[in-house]
Amino acid sequence: MAGARPSTPTTSWARRVRPGSLPTLGRVLTLDRGTYDAIVAHAKRDHPDEACGVVAGPAGGDRPDRFVEMVNAAGSPTFYEFDSTDLLNLYKEMDDRDEEPVVIYHSHTATEAYPSRTDIGLAMEPNAHYVLVSTREHGNNEGPVEFRSYRIVDGVVTEEDVTVVDSNTTPTD
Repeated sequence: MAGARPSTPTTSWARRVRPGSLPTLGRVLTLDRGTYDAIVAHAKRDHPDEACGVVAGPAGGDRPDRFVEMVNAAGSPTFYEFDSTDLLNLYKEMDDRDEEPVVIYHSHTATEAYPSRTDIGLAMEPNAHYVLVSTREHGNNEGPVEFRSYRIVDGVVTEEDVTVVDSNTTPTD
């Protein structure tokens, strides 16, 4: 994959996506309550460092259904980095399960939930929803967070709505 960082694994499902063959991207991310709560809990727990992770789903679909909490290898309040070995193992596992990253999330601990220039430059999954959670207001204490989702394709950032449904509701692709 041209422009991919060396630590970004190339899997067989990623190679199947050809230029011009990307699906039409939706303007809404639908998450079940359990996944939403798990992302927020992870962001609060790791504060003051940034948290990061992936929610995988069926390849070619738009249904995030397997929450995968990752470790921020950078251990930083201003930057996140997936551990390259963990990320490679995750991509192998997703490939074996015919999955892809539907949501790639991380937190911002001191700024709004909007992609930084670094975030935009590292966005290599054109089909993924990029979720940002800002814990700047309450940190790891009780209180609301800012939870926003974006599509980032070729450096263009497009915000999308987030819909949270009951955990027993099955979103449609």
